[in-house]
Amino acid sequence: MTIDFDKGGGLIPAIAQDADTGAVLMLAWMNREAYEETVRTRRAVYFSRSRNRLWRKGEESGNVQEVREIYIDCDADTVLLKVHQVGSAACHEGYSSCFFRRVEGDELVVVGERVFDPKAVYKK
Repeated sequence: MTIDFDKGGGLIPAIAQDADTGAVLMLAWMNREAYEETVRTRRAVYFSRSRNRLWRKGEESGNVQEVREIYIDCDADTVLLKVHQVGSAACHEGYSSCFFRRVEGDELVVVGERVFDPKAVYKK
């Protein structure tokens, strides 16, 4: 089975899920090169749309994702990575998961706990 990178203009969604807890950590994008490097190295590699280049998860923060299993959806256009999250967080805002806000009516309520200060980690 081959992944259909053409449907999304060369990019496919990639969901990272904690292999032990099942928590959804993040959603990012992969191009063919990112996918192939992820398969080869068993470390999560994504394509950064804002930087227009490969993004090796943890390259700045040290919070890498070791890939334990890779799943492809039925349409062959989405990847699910079951990962071991090394470090305290998957989210660049300092939370364990990028999904740290819950919708309650018209409000967004922070339900996660910040585990690091992003200003201290990303010194740009």
